[in-house]
Amino acid sequence: MAEIEGTTTLVGLIGDPVSGSLSPRMQNSAFAARGLDWVYVPLRVEHAGLGVAVDGLAALGFAGANVTIPHKASVIPYCHELDESAERAGSVNTLVIRNGRVFGSSTDAEALDEVGDPQSAAVVGGGGAAAAWIAALEARRIAVDVFARRGTWPPDTAGAELVVHATPVKDELLFELRPGQTLVELAYLPDGADTAHVAAARAAGCRVIDGLEVLARQGAASFERWTGIPAPLEIMRAAIRP
Repeated sequence: MAEIEGTTTLVGLIGDPVSGSLSPRMQNSAFAARGLDWVYVPLRVEHAGLGVAVDGLAALGFAGANVTIPHKASVIPYCHELDESAERAGSVNTLVIRNGRVFGSSTDAEALDEVGDPQSAAVVGGGGAAAAWIAALEARRIAVDVFARRGTWPPDTAGAELVVHATPVKDELLFELRPGQTLVELAYLPDGADTAHVAAARAAGCRVIDGLEVLARQGAASFERWTGIPAPLEIMRAAIRP
């Protein structure tokens, strides 16, 4: 991490937990690559303190923050404005702070551009990232089946061209994959090893967009919202790949 001075611009990651996130490594590499006096710091925030934490970011002059589990929906009341992506999803993973005002956005589904043109999709999960993917897919008029423990379960993904796994489960299979499908895996392991779904997808001959690529894509979009300059995507990828 760069040395922090009085001139340093701060960006945070608010969630609970934040200890396993690779975002600080990725974003600080990106800031350094662009020659920015910026630093990205993880900030563990419990649910009861969320509103105070968001107000604190603004009061302390933060340029913004990422928002992760479990705050992506509950942070919305503390935003002054939402962009179209966040409005559509009912989920925020990126805060941009300007002149004390907090603008909410969602970059969770940025990797959608990598999946081609599927006609059908299955989204497995019920959290904020799942909501972002559902909204992005529906905006492209892609038929979506949704599987969540609080609703339709277990997942039946056999008929979907694209399967988006948006639960935190990393070491067991919640559904089977078949040749010809594309898997988008949102979960990742900090050491870069394949999650259970990624390993199964590769074995089945599926196309795979893994959690590290999803992280890099959404992180690059967040970077550009905060800084207003192009993100060094290849450097961000390299920072999180083993």
